[in-house]
Amino acid sequence: MKYYIIAGEASGDLHGANLMKQLYKEDSSAEIRFWGGDLMEAVGGTLVTHYKERAFMGFIEVIMNLSKVLGFIKFCKKDIAQFQPDTLIFIDNSGFNLRIAKWAKAQNFSTNYYISPQVWASRSGRVKDIRRDIDKLFVILPFEKEFYKKYDYSVEFVGHPLIDAIADRTQVGEALFRETHGLGNKPIIALLPGSRKQEIAKMLSVMLSLMDDFEGYEFVIAGAPSQDFSFYKQFIGDRKVGFINNNTYDLLSISFAALVGSGTATLETALFKVPQVVCYKGSTISYQIAKRIITLKFISLVNLIMDKEVVQELIQNDFTKKKLKAAFLKILDPAHREKLFEAYFELETTLGGKGASSKVAQQIVAGLKAK
Repeated sequence: MKYYIIAGEASGDLHGANLMKQLYKEDSSAEIRFWGGDLMEAVGGTLVTHYKERAFMGFIEVIMNLSKVLGFIKFCKKDIAQFQPDTLIFIDNSGFNLRIAKWAKAQNFSTNYYISPQVWASRSGRVKDIRRDIDKLFVILPFEKEFYKKYDYSVEFVGHPLIDAIADRTQVGEALFRETHGLGNKPIIALLPGSRKQEIAKMLSVMLSLMDDFEGYEFVIAGAPSQDFSFYKQFIGDRKVGFINNNTYDLLSISFAALVGSGTATLETALFKVPQVVCYKGSTISYQIAKRIITLKFISLVNLIMDKEVVQELIQNDFTKKKLKAAFLKILDPAHREKLFEAYFELETTLGGKGASSKVAQQIVAGLKAK
């Protein structure tokens, strides 16, 4: 059967790749065409467009690149029509995917959505569009099933795919990792400033400022696969900071603490049991718009899932060198670290067990065969 998958960003590429592996297991004759990244391409199938070409962050940035966005939407519809897949699978990336889903459903294509749009965070009115345009929705956060139930929409909670991604990775020894990447013996502080240029530009300099006061630690930047070192260099300057590109999991596995941009990385850091401070800073206009439409108490997935403050969040104007230093000192404290570890283990239990990608693939293939 023929599958058309649309994913955006590095996290979508990761989950898309794991889903593709399971689809090939369930359907040996699967033909997959997709929008994604390097990880999905490594699995097989045909890459149509890389997510790096569509990495626009914030309301203002999207508006500034509106002609490009509309061009991608037009091209995507044409490509789907030519491929004529048995089903479409949307992964996160709601701004783009929901527009395609509306068109696809009107064309009588089968539609599946893996990793729900964050309608529970803002613009809950979009639920009616999801019900109309998506045949089956697979959710990965435990509270999402109850959220959709309020709208009489039955969804499938499959557990979080990061559990699999982390458990199934090939582990590397710490000594070999340090030697390979030219790292010393000091405790490592991982810096995860995000994957988009706007995020990195807003946050990396403040993160690096801690190096002036904490010489007993080795600060290492987790470079995003979508960015070259040359972009980071302008913020690093003459500082002697480590840089590891596209290898965040190995870095987190040996890190003592981390400074993390909001998003999936906060959950990944927690699952590696690394104490963290969550950081966010966007453009002033984008932040003001977001503040008015987002109704959540927290921005990090860790706190949202646990429904309490487990990790400290420094948002927009609170993200300063002074406040970051205070928050960093806190996660170095042994007593606080012990509390964090306990909360992280509780979080992992709440997320469910392994097998999210497998469950999704099995249900999609079974559904198609039943037709």
